[in-house]
Formats: sequence, C-alpha cells, structure tokens
Amino acid sequence: MLFMLTNRTRLNLTAAEYGELAALAKEFYASIPSDVRIRGEWAAADHSHNYTLLEAPDIETVRRLQAPFARFTETTIVPVTAISGWTAT
Repeated sequence: MLFMLTNRTRLNLTAAEYGELAALAKEFYASIPSDVRIRGEWAAADHSHNYTLLEAPDIETVRRLQAPFARFTETTIVPVTAISGWTAT
C-alpha cells in the first residue's frame, strides 16, 4: 500500500531535542524494514515540513515507524492510490 506522510517539526524544540530528532532520523534511514520502501521525499521550500511517499504492507506498520518521532513532529498519514490522468492505475 502507498501512504503519503506530511511531517511538520513541532515549534520551539530545544537544541537537544533537535539532536534527538536527528539521531532518530539517522537510525530510521539505517534500518528501514525490508517490507517498507521510500518512493520519494520532498521538503517545503521554507523547510517547515516534508512529505514522504512510503510503500508499506499496512497503516499499522507506518504508525509503528512514525511513533518514535511523535514527540518531535506532527504527522499526517494518508493512504493513497497512484492515478494516471483521472483514473486509478
């Protein structure tokens, strides 16, 4: 299944919290589960949030992966379907 994640870093994080967030991100990218694939990532031009298109077996897997970041980010997870023009593919 495909999921679009929108992540917005919480306001007023301390320098130590940003450090923790960075360490979590490095850990995540170093150990992405074999049944999960990042299809694309984008950042807003003002760096206020980022978007990830993620392929995973189910939404519970995505929630489990995002859980460690909850203290530092506000995340919206939306199941999506690829389309071509106005029809699903």
